Amino acid sequence: MRILGIDPGLRTTGFGVIDADGPRLTYVASGVIRIPPGALPPRLGTIHAGITEVIGEYRPQAAVVEIIFVNVNPQSTLLLGQARGAAITTLVAAGLPVHEYTAVQVKQAVVGTGRAAKSQVQAMVQRLLALPGLPSTDAADALACAVCHAHAATMVAAAAGMSAPNALRGVRIKRGRMR
Repeated sequence: MRILGIDPGLRTTGFGVIDADGPRLTYVASGVIRIPPGALPPRLGTIHAGITEVIGEYRPQAAVVEIIFVNVNPQSTLLLGQARGAAITTLVAAGLPVHEYTAVQVKQAVVGTGRAAKSQVQAMVQRLLALPGLPSTDAADALACAVCHAHAATMVAAAAGMSAPNALRGVRIKRGRMR
């Protein structure tokens, strides 16, 4: 199963693509979509265009977007929510199933603790995917989202006796629990 992870942002939106075959993970690509400063609508258009290009080039079968929570500045949270919305809309319009995980769930799946620092996430992503160097923080977060989903799909598949690509269809995970 090819998984696209997205770490939405209004300055840079990270993306990471991996192939998951059971517990085996293979790095495909990662990077950032750089968003120029200016008015919000063109910035959201840049996110849409960038994700559309990534989807066209790598043909993922599933997508993962990190859930955001309220930051100290409510205005920043609202703006980030719009970037996230643009990313999700693009993924859904492309016909991809979209899965969501909190930052704590992603860090727990990749590092083993929900309070991991960004540098720890980078190091573990590098190790898990056998990368020659550290990915940027935004790309590492996106790859970590994809890895989190790959682990969740493998666990659900094993429990249900199904193949990993079909295991999470129709399953919602909220607060670490399947619903």
